[in-house]
Amino acid sequence: MVGGSRIRQIGWALVLGVCFALLLALTFKVNAVKSDVRLAERQIIAAQRAKLMLETEFETRASQQQLSDWNAVEFGYSAPRADQYLESERQLAVLGAPRGLHAPDPVRVALNRPAAEEDGLFADWLEDDPAGREKARPAKHELAATEALADRLASPAVSMAAVAEVSQ
Repeated sequence: MVGGSRIRQIGWALVLGVCFALLLALTFKVNAVKSDVRLAERQIIAAQRAKLMLETEFETRASQQQLSDWNAVEFGYSAPRADQYLESERQLAVLGAPRGLHAPDPVRVALNRPAAEEDGLFADWLEDDPAGREKARPAKHELAATEALADRLASPAVSMAAVAEVSQ
């Protein structure tokens, strides 16, 4: 009976091996299905987000149409026409009214530059133009006007700030 017992042990080992192989195959199949389910869930979430975005877009466009209708009917507003655009500042200036008799002087804008030349790392490079010629230096009266403006309006912390002066 020793022979029958040995065959029985080998049979049980084969059955156990087959069961383990089936369990392993089933585990792989379950993991594959779980992966497919997760992918489908992600696609559902993406579709829901796209749907929400499209619903928002639809509602926004519907409210724009409603606002456009209200503007046209209630307020008389309309979109600008091509002939309402100006090409330059000169066209805008032509539309302005002439100054009145006792109107204040217009505001002039000046750049506050220090009167004394400063030697910096790039001073020589900045003073020369690409052709190698030196840039024209301002006249003495221009430097005096700039210096006076700098003395009156500029703070020491901001040396190159643009300032406005009301002409007198």
